Amino acid sequence: MSVDDKIVQDFVNNKVELVTTVPCKQLAGVIDKIDACKDIYHIPSNKEDEGMGICAGAFMGGKRSAIIMQNTAIGVTVNTLATLTQYYRMPLPMLISYRGELGEPVACQVEMAVHTKAILAQLNIPTYHFHHEDDVAELDKILQYTFMCNKPVAILTDASFWKGY
Repeated sequence: MSVDDKIVQDFVNNKVELVTTVPCKQLAGVIDKIDACKDIYHIPSNKEDEGMGICAGAFMGGKRSAIIMQNTAIGVTVNTLATLTQYYRMPLPMLISYRGELGEPVACQVEMAVHTKAILAQLNIPTYHFHHEDDVAELDKILQYTFMCNKPVAILTDASFWKGY
């Protein structure tokens, strides 16, 4: 089973009914699989904080949701994470491409990589970092955790996990 298929299967197995996505080259494969999955309603978003708002609406309506996004927008989402997801104890799995590490071809991506983990730590958001393809085996437990404790969680997936930039 491919990494993309495993991610989608874990979402389905954990009753994630809605996934919102923001375009990203590294995440394109999993986004395509989400879009094709008949068990998940896919809503593309223009911005990450908008996607979190969509997920909040799903949560308030009794549905489980997730967001797929890039780390470069973590700074834009700080207010939403603190005043919406955490205040309302909203479980929110965030599958995040972690751009800006070794081998990054786009210089501006590097600056946000320097701050991503610190911002998530400051917000007390549990963060998991997938470096290798077999790290995806942990996703099911991470999803169970976020829905059990009603907390957002960040799953950072770097270029080595996706096999390059």
